[in-house]
Amino acid sequence: MSIDRTVTIREVGLRDGLQSETVFVPTVKKLELVKDLSRAGIKILETTSFVNPKAIPQLADAAELMAQVDREGIKHEIMVPNLKGAQRALEAGADRLVVFISATDAHNQANVKRSVKASLTDLEGIFNLAREGNVPVTGVIAVAFGCPYQGRVPVVDVLSITENFISRGADRISLADTTGMANPYQIRSMVKEMQNKLSTDSLCLHLHNNRGIAIANLYAGYLAGVRMFDASIGGIGGCPNVPQAAGNLATEDVAFMFEAMGIETGLNLIKLIRCAHEMEKLLQHPLPGQVMKSGPVDPQCDRENCSIRS
Repeated sequence: MSIDRTVTIREVGLRDGLQSETVFVPTVKKLELVKDLSRAGIKILETTSFVNPKAIPQLADAAELMAQVDREGIKHEIMVPNLKGAQRALEAGADRLVVFISATDAHNQANVKRSVKASLTDLEGIFNLAREGNVPVTGVIAVAFGCPYQGRVPVVDVLSITENFISRGADRISLADTTGMANPYQIRSMVKEMQNKLSTDSLCLHLHNNRGIAIANLYAGYLAGVRMFDASIGGIGGCPNVPQAAGNLATEDVAFMFEAMGIETGLNLIKLIRCAHEMEKLLQHPLPGQVMKSGPVDPQCDRENCSIRS
């Protein structure tokens, strides 16, 4: 197989991962994880979200966290639900804002209590604010491949939201399989449709593993030309508004697959495994990641230091 490019793995565990957990991870521990993930090679981190702490108490320390994070060699992206959240994120020094809209009214209502049309209207102020601050914006389309309330999502609806994001100034689009309903053929078809709207350099895939084929979906996205993928250390996460939601793809699992295929990720697998074990200790329950349990296949690996819990 001819490998012409590297891939970028965007770490979302501190935001999308922790928001679904019952345990509050202390700020000091989050700061340590940021440093450890950076040492493992992570360059893009979705660090937190400025949301109502009553709704998501796990992220209540967003301002405190951002005031102390290590910024050398790492970009801190912040998901914002509204204009107030965007203002706070920019004041905190966000390197990029991340806005999101569901592809269906039913999921958007469950998620943010607004219709898709209303959410699109609300974006104007956020994009204006980002433009004034010269901060780039990613537009995320949730349930892009299937909705737990409405079922099939017409591709035309996803493309319409994409066009709206781009027209307002988004320079990156992230397609989220929030429900884990996608299949490899669907991923390939959607990416092909998106290529008529933007370069695959500006496209990211965010894949959940509800039905166990997220890694196959990721590979289908890679073959279709996508080179940026979201992943979460240890595989933690899951949308709070998806029934029986499963986590994201584990960062270390994705890194293992790509590196085993000779595709460069720029990540240190051993250090990622250690991060996953640390997250498991903090959350006080087993995590779904697989490579953190099995370790790498390199027979020279010191298993006592890379894959076995101390």
